[in-house]
Amino acid sequence: MRRKWRKAKPKVETKKFIANRDIRVPEVFLIGDEGEQIGATPTFKAIEMAKDLDMDLVLVNPKADPPVAKISDLGQLKYEADKKAHKQKMQQKKTDTKEIRLSVRISQHDFDMRIEQGKKFLSKENKLKIYLILKGRERQHPKKGAEVIERFVSELKKDESLNIVEEQPLTKQGGRFIIVIMNKK
Repeated sequence: MRRKWRKAKPKVETKKFIANRDIRVPEVFLIGDEGEQIGATPTFKAIEMAKDLDMDLVLVNPKADPPVAKISDLGQLKYEADKKAHKQKMQQKKTDTKEIRLSVRISQHDFDMRIEQGKKFLSKENKLKIYLILKGRERQHPKKGAEVIERFVSELKKDESLNIVEEQPLTKQGGRFIIVIMNKK
């Protein structure tokens, strides 16, 4: 049986909370459970104070001198951090790169259809990668390929509802022309 290769999923970095016995410094600047500043306190004493309140001692700013620790519920802190990270992820806009392939000998109807496709992709705030592959004897006339792509981009720029910006200028790689454009708001 053949195994399918799958790309490894990237590991998401979550904020690690250093709490209770994991705090390795001798003294911390303590903040109480209600937000009041208690001041510099030995770590073992701060942990005992947190246990008396049935809470945890959590390191908030380990780089300060002395490090800042707060008496709070560790589970609640983790929950709020996950909730905040999820909210930021949902607000993040994902842009896709859509591709349109042209040829030197494209008919006018196909050209118009691809123009409409490009307008649709750009209006949905996707990037548009336009490429043209030169085949056979077309390689002897690369200027015609560049002209087709430039005509395509100029047709898209005629639409006043789109503000088209070249993200990557027209480049030639071997027998292929590539340009990446996007709709700038």
